[in-house]
Amino acid sequence: MPTTFDDAPAGQARSAKDWVRVLAKYREPSTRRSILELVVTLVPFVLLWALAWAAMSVGYWLTVCIAILNGLFLVRIFCIQHDCGHASFFHSRRAQDWVGRCLGVLTLTPYDVWRRTHSIHHAQHGNLDQRGIGDVLTLTVAEYRARGPMGRLMYRLYRHPLVLFVLGPSYLFLLQNRLPLGLMASGWRYWISAMGTNATIAIVLALMIWLGGMTPVLLIYIPTSVIAATIGVWLFYVQHQFEQTHWAANDEWQLHEAALAGSSHYVLPAPLRWLSANIGIHHVHHLYSRIPFYRLPEILRDHAELADAQRLTPRESLRSVRLHLWDEELSRLTSFREARQRYGA
Repeated sequence: MPTTFDDAPAGQARSAKDWVRVLAKYREPSTRRSILELVVTLVPFVLLWALAWAAMSVGYWLTVCIAILNGLFLVRIFCIQHDCGHASFFHSRRAQDWVGRCLGVLTLTPYDVWRRTHSIHHAQHGNLDQRGIGDVLTLTVAEYRARGPMGRLMYRLYRHPLVLFVLGPSYLFLLQNRLPLGLMASGWRYWISAMGTNATIAIVLALMIWLGGMTPVLLIYIPTSVIAATIGVWLFYVQHQFEQTHWAANDEWQLHEAALAGSSHYVLPAPLRWLSANIGIHHVHHLYSRIPFYRLPEILRDHAELADAQRLTPRESLRSVRLHLWDEELSRLTSFREARQRYGA
């Protein structure tokens, strides 16, 4: 059954597709507001970088602590880059593409490569027959049971929290993003994006080493990048990996239904909402990705039905780490233990 919401005044149930027409009026960005969001994000980021550099003469631990704090601002920078990729940040596509490319140097993410793979994620999310790009690998219970011992072990290792949230983020942003993986044979544009970003990152690192040796790289650059990567991967995980998320086979899959029902509303405290640029309002974002992040709270204010949909608190999100497989019979994510108890070893 399609997800519906009781929308006053007529009391009619709205489907996910109906909501697209409602949300269209929120899509227009404000150039002034977008510039302001850039300034209030980049200025503290640069100041904290300078403060961390100055703190090296005081103590290494103080430097690392400031760098870790700055990782939160780097998360916000990535979220602004994310909006640029959806063409929701400025009216000018060229302006937001170049802003996105510049921010991609800070986030270690080749903008054009990421924009393409992320668009595939939006177009195919929740489709069991179109998995593979831009998603956290999720097997069905039947697929897992059909694997041999080595295949099951590899999947268990992949879904282990140590791999997903400790090793994985650093691998993804520090190493994997250096090549246009998934688009290797899709044209020169993606190679230019990856290699151009790599070259600029190399220049930045060379300048840092020339000015301060390896110390600022080890104490500032890497901690800031790793913390931001870890937080970013966690946010992406909980936005789609929750118990009552939505997956369907190709013949039953519907784009808008998967977008709304398969994305969470991650209810964060106000400071974290600001630092993550409202990315927790992910169900609305997936349903209409052209809405600027700073307009998403307006939608929750105007439409209580969406504010109450797919709510996931930080405490509840911790339980999602124990969910590993999609149970097609129950239409929910389940754990290895629950699958074993229900279907046998």
